[in-house]
Amino acid sequence: MTIETTPARTVAYGDDPAQVYDVLAPAAPRDTTVLVVHGGFWQADVDRAHTAEQVAGLAAAGYHVAVGEYRRWSATDQGWWRETLADVESLVRAVAADAGLPDRLVVMGHSAGGQLAAWAAGQPWIAECRVAGVVSLAGCVDLAVVDRLQLGDDAARAFLGGGPDVVPEAWAAADPARALPVVPVRLVSWDDDEEVPVEVSRSYAARFATAEVTLDVIPGVAHFAYLDPTDPVWPHVLATVESLLG
Repeated sequence: MTIETTPARTVAYGDDPAQVYDVLAPAAPRDTTVLVVHGGFWQADVDRAHTAEQVAGLAAAGYHVAVGEYRRWSATDQGWWRETLADVESLVRAVAADAGLPDRLVVMGHSAGGQLAAWAAGQPWIAECRVAGVVSLAGCVDLAVVDRLQLGDDAARAFLGGGPDVVPEAWAAADPARALPVVPVRLVSWDDDEEVPVEVSRSYAARFATAEVTLDVIPGVAHFAYLDPTDPVWPHVLATVESLLG
């Protein structure tokens, strides 16, 4: 499959160089925008570039796509959760207000991006942004489980600036599993994912069993396969987005 990966435009939603999003416009557009929030365990050395094939695949499927950047922590400067979460809110609001994009919005995040997308799903302001729902692909959606499993070499502690006993306010504010989702959430996970094990998504889904939250567990899918539109799992990714659009 040959797909176009060059953004049609890049938009700043703040003054920091990381406060930008790229837009890919489909040749045969649908009436929905998919906002992709990238993963990488919230680290500054992983940026939106690694989602190029994913966002291009969404555009090839007919969606307008925005892929967002945000401020992240580095090895010498940890505890960036306030800035990161503030950027996610500003990013969602900016994409929702972008006159060049359809009003209806789906927020999609992979891995740590799934944490950020699911976090947004539990914030009251998301109701103002015409968000049809959130898709988490192998997301870090329960930070207590992420911490217990020490995923990403304790990346959650670096992101939040310490453990739950040191900065409890950070863990309470940033953990998607502590806020009832305001919009539907679709969780997708691989049954043998070593990067972000399925029990992270299972814990979130169990916590909100009475809300509009679903979990699909897929056998035989690698952690990064969700980013590859040539992988056999890709039609499932597209179907998950479609499930939020009625």
